[in-house]
Amino acid sequence: MPERFYRDLISGMRNGVVVIRRDGRLVAINDAAYASLDVLASAGDVGRPIAEVLADVPEIVRVLEHAFGSDPLPNRAEVRLSRTGRSIGFTLSLVRNPLGEVNGAALFFRDLTRVEQQEERERLRDRLAALGEMAAAIAHEVKNPLAGIEVMSGLLKRRLTDNPEAQAMLNDIISEAKMANAIVLEVLDFVRPVRLHVEPVAVNELLQDSLLMAESLVPRRDVAVSVDLADNLPDIEGDGHQLRQVCTNLLTNAFEALNGHGRVLLRAAVVRRLTFASTADHAPGTGVEIEIVDDGPGIPDTIRERIFNPFFTTKPRGSGLGLSIVRKVVDAHEGRIEVLSGVDGAGTCFRLLLPLSPSLEHPPVQSPDAGAPGGPRPR
Repeated sequence: MPERFYRDLISGMRNGVVVIRRDGRLVAINDAAYASLDVLASAGDVGRPIAEVLADVPEIVRVLEHAFGSDPLPNRAEVRLSRTGRSIGFTLSLVRNPLGEVNGAALFFRDLTRVEQQEERERLRDRLAALGEMAAAIAHEVKNPLAGIEVMSGLLKRRLTDNPEAQAMLNDIISEAKMANAIVLEVLDFVRPVRLHVEPVAVNELLQDSLLMAESLVPRRDVAVSVDLADNLPDIEGDGHQLRQVCTNLLTNAFEALNGHGRVLLRAAVVRRLTFASTADHAPGTGVEIEIVDDGPGIPDTIRERIFNPFFTTKPRGSGLGLSIVRKVVDAHEGRIEVLSGVDGAGTCFRLLLPLSPSLEHPPVQSPDAGAPGGPRPR
């Protein structure tokens, strides 16, 4: 078969392929290899020494150089790239001419990082399932005494109406009991597997409801709210109740960050992204992008990567589970949540990316880099 056929065959493979001659010069490399190794492609790479082409990934260079040694070649092996932290699974084969002489080597590999992430998610799911059963039992035992504390404190309040000091202390007891009960419920929400009641969800209606709910929970005072919702947004397939809670939580956080002064932008549009899911390897597609932007003090770089961690909070009375639950629900919808800050760390943008059902009609797609009119759009 013509050489062009073999080059097209290598180019079209989903796994990475690198072929070198005996003298270490590159014969062929495909786009999947460049992507997995995070190396920029160049038209002049073929014919150059492999140590130059893959200078940023010396681990792969060493694997190829060992192909011509006396040691038997590994059928399957793994190597971790120090620069990116990616785990690469590979098979190394010798290339022989018709006389049986070795004149090259071929490396076939794929990025195992997503596989490892999926395995870790499955282990985490198992741990959370066991933890959920235990937490449910503990919560049942804790909630009853808390309810008793709240009820008995209320009875004492009615009997001690002429004692202002006792009334104040009992109000504190009731408030703390309610807070403890809310934390117990949040722990239960976090450890339980997310079960979705999937149905068509009207995004604009969901966001309007979420805004009303957030405004009822946190006084707006002098906070200006701009709403920029694209017309004729298609429905998404999801759990409307849980998605409403997600958006309400993010809007509430925005209002609290502004402390009564500033601007909030609520925006939704249809965009095309390379991937929507943070937990799986999904094909490119079209989806809904929701942004909740505030021009408050922003989130410091030192803690931005930790805000979705369970029990991490900067609020004096926060449980640290709100954003963890938000991410869990978004992941269950095969979506993604991102947090961005503006120039000099001012302002915060929470961006939700939720895929559309493929059976739905899509309106015109907006560029993912289009600006958010009417308010700040941190980058």
